[in-house]
Amino acid sequence: MTKQAEPLAQSATPGRKRAARRSNAAPTITDVAREAQCSPMTVSRVINGEENVREDTKQKVLGAIAKLNYVPNRAARSLAAGSQLRIALLFDNPSASYLSEFLMGALDEASRRDIYLVVQACEDTAEAQKVIKKLLDGGIEGYILPPPLCDDQSVLDLIRSSGGIAVAVGPGRASGSHGAVLIDEFQAAYDMTRHIISLGHERIGFIIGNPEQVASGRRLLGYRSAMKDAGLPIDESLIAQGQFTYRSGMVAAEKLLGIAHPPTAIFASNDDMAAATVAMAHRRHLDVPNDITVCGFDDTELASSIWPELTTIRQPIREMTAEAVAMIARVHKQRPRAARAKAEQLTLAYQLIRRNSDAGPSLASSFSKPPGTS
Repeated sequence: MTKQAEPLAQSATPGRKRAARRSNAAPTITDVAREAQCSPMTVSRVINGEENVREDTKQKVLGAIAKLNYVPNRAARSLAAGSQLRIALLFDNPSASYLSEFLMGALDEASRRDIYLVVQACEDTAEAQKVIKKLLDGGIEGYILPPPLCDDQSVLDLIRSSGGIAVAVGPGRASGSHGAVLIDEFQAAYDMTRHIISLGHERIGFIIGNPEQVASGRRLLGYRSAMKDAGLPIDESLIAQGQFTYRSGMVAAEKLLGIAHPPTAIFASNDDMAAATVAMAHRRHLDVPNDITVCGFDDTELASSIWPELTTIRQPIREMTAEAVAMIARVHKQRPRAARAKAEQLTLAYQLIRRNSDAGPSLASSFSKPPGTS
């Protein structure tokens, strides 16, 4: 009779069904932390008998464990006891070429240091928070966040408040609350724009990256500042919005190349959009670089696998990710003293890599001349 009645009771309303499912689920370390009003890492320290926990906090945790009948996760206990460090790389990035470089750096360094690496896709902030809570329960201590997650303060705050170690890779600017590995986005974009100006270009188009990423704004500011310092007017019609994706680069390039007085050069905020710009130029029977110069940013594998090969800013993506893994390992080794230390910030050098996609404006071409001129 009970087995027959149970499905009927669960199917009465969605709310009851969810409540039944919650009541049958085993409590997690996050549940204990919530009950004791502390972080999951503090719960882990109490479970493993560490001394750096206040007595009143310890009693709250023990009380919560008893109340919820919590059974400690073996993986989490093994981690807290000092075994293999576990790190998660969370990503939500549309550029396959960028992610390829990013993953290689993390995998190489994790392998070298005998660190267990988990790679997890997260489509948005809500999913990222859900994934992080689950990973914390499983004993994951370190978190590497590439763009755009590296700029998501709610995600960073969740990791920090839960006792995890977060390192942002490639944020537009560093924050004092967590580790970061980055380059000077503003100066890199400034230098590329000045390089294009030095070739003789004055009408320079710019394709912005994802507007939700701080780095996009820094690169745009670098472009604007270089134009201003060179005494060149900033024509807003020469600035187009992209999303760091190839398709968005096609749309932006089509807009820039379709205006009455188009640019003689286009600087795209990443290589995917620059490659799309080259493709759009070819579709319009324009030669790169003789009719139009195209430059990118990142120096991913894509930059040197298309023709012409892209002049671009080399962001040391692999090195940045490897440094993030090393940074987490250092913090982990220094705990609990690291909790009181200032978050480590590391700025790496970038390079302007000149290849085959840039040249001076062609005097023989009427493509870039204003209407009514000959």
